[in-house]
Amino acid sequence: MREFFKLCALVKRNIKCYFRDKFLFFVSLITPMILLVLFVTFMRSTYISSFKSIFSGFGFTASSSQIEGLAGAWLLSSIMAVCSVTVAICSNAVMIQDKLEGAFNDFKVSPVNGVTVSLGYFIANFLVTLIVMTCVLILGSVYLAIAGWCLSFGDVMAIISDMIICVLFGSLLAGVIENFISSQGGLSALSTLVSSMYGFVCGAYMPLSQFSPTVRNVLCFLPGTYSVCIMRKHFMNGYIKSLGASGLPQAGQKALLDAFDGNLYLFDKQIPLWAMYAIVLGTCAVLLLAYILIVTVENKKKKASPADKRK
Repeated sequence: MREFFKLCALVKRNIKCYFRDKFLFFVSLITPMILLVLFVTFMRSTYISSFKSIFSGFGFTASSSQIEGLAGAWLLSSIMAVCSVTVAICSNAVMIQDKLEGAFNDFKVSPVNGVTVSLGYFIANFLVTLIVMTCVLILGSVYLAIAGWCLSFGDVMAIISDMIICVLFGSLLAGVIENFISSQGGLSALSTLVSSMYGFVCGAYMPLSQFSPTVRNVLCFLPGTYSVCIMRKHFMNGYIKSLGASGLPQAGQKALLDAFDGNLYLFDKQIPLWAMYAIVLGTCAVLLLAYILIVTVENKKKKASPADKRK
């Protein structure tokens, strides 16, 4: 019970440290907003043209609110999935700062268990990232309401569940990787690398259907691809149903989902939704085991006495 209260105190302390740095919070929140503005400003028209091209092939004309809303839903699903990882890496900077400022070493000589310290960083990172992503979801929902809202209550609940899973994936990934980083330069390099590459390799910025079959099959071996597709399925679901009710045939709905990664194929075999969840959650389990292993090894090193080291 004592360790539980210590853990709660550490989580509270880490969250306070994060929000105390207003610039760090601003950077975490502004990154998704910049992506949303860039998507809406530069890429929205491209996707709308693609939607209209698919519709015209089936002799169907969608309303402006359906098209605008569908484009916004697709863009928001991309931002939510990508930023669940990039924000988690950024918000975990509290652990790096503690290493640089010596607070991490202070914890090592304190009566707090090393596992509790590491768990405190992870839980705080998860909660902070979840708070930031909830703000992004609220702002994105306002945009969808203006553009054209077609999401049901079930869709919204599924999106929130997907967001929690994506944040868990991002927090575990950040925890495992950043355990090996102990400098501000290393954190900056990691943040830059992930921010610039992650969205492309998981099909968030450009549909996987635009890649060659070989590249598409390779990217389908990355768990991040499935986290994007899961989010995308539920964001697009209401709009696909609305288009179907307006007269878009099943073949047109399938063509739309295939073109914009509502459906994923590996070696021409469609991957069911349950398998996507299994892959993402399975990856989270593997990352959790890796995190526990890393923390356990570090804790054993901490407990080793100087006499043991000489032996």
